Amino acid sequence: MKTELLIDMLAQGAGPAPRAAVARRLLPVALAGLVVSTLLALWVIGPLPAVMFQTPAPWIKLAYTVSLAVAAAVLTARLARPIARLQAPRTAVRVVIGVMAAGGAALLAAAPPGERLEAVLGQSWLVCPWLLMALSLPTLAGILWALRRLAPTRLQEAGFASGLLAGSLGAIGYSLACPESSATFVAIWYTAGILLTGCVGGWLGGRVLRW
Repeated sequence: MKTELLIDMLAQGAGPAPRAAVARRLLPVALAGLVVSTLLALWVIGPLPAVMFQTPAPWIKLAYTVSLAVAAAVLTARLARPIARLQAPRTAVRVVIGVMAAGGAALLAAAPPGERLEAVLGQSWLVCPWLLMALSLPTLAGILWALRRLAPTRLQEAGFASGLLAGSLGAIGYSLACPESSATFVAIWYTAGILLTGCVGGWLGGRVLRW
């Protein structure tokens, strides 16, 4: 049988592909994960005092985590399809992380020498990345579940991108409870927690996304 004839037979009656199928799968899961992560963070740690929002610290954290979540969401959505252009969202993820790293490094260099260790370690460096990852795992599970109903072909990369998205959403919720105010701390330890979640997602992706 000729290939063209086989394609015609398979396509008969298929109808148009559903519009925005990826967004309809991922968006509700991502929003639910954001709500769950935020509620868990506020329950486990407690909300930031309102006076903190009169300083730049929480807004820097939110700007970073929201920007990374958007970039990771686009990358995850692209990887949910068999053929998609990935260069732009990959670059966006790197740029967001790079800008935060550069800002944290610049602020660290400008800090008095006696305050630099405090800027790097804060009060919670030992627990921050692990707690952030733990807050993100329910979201990661939901995103991977949604991806199983789509058509990813780069399974590990799709899992890693899912982890980045889940970690960024978890970091948004965590930032509303985390008392750390150093941008250097955020650049190091928030990023570490998000990347840890990405690694968990990459490991799971090669196992649970097979179809």
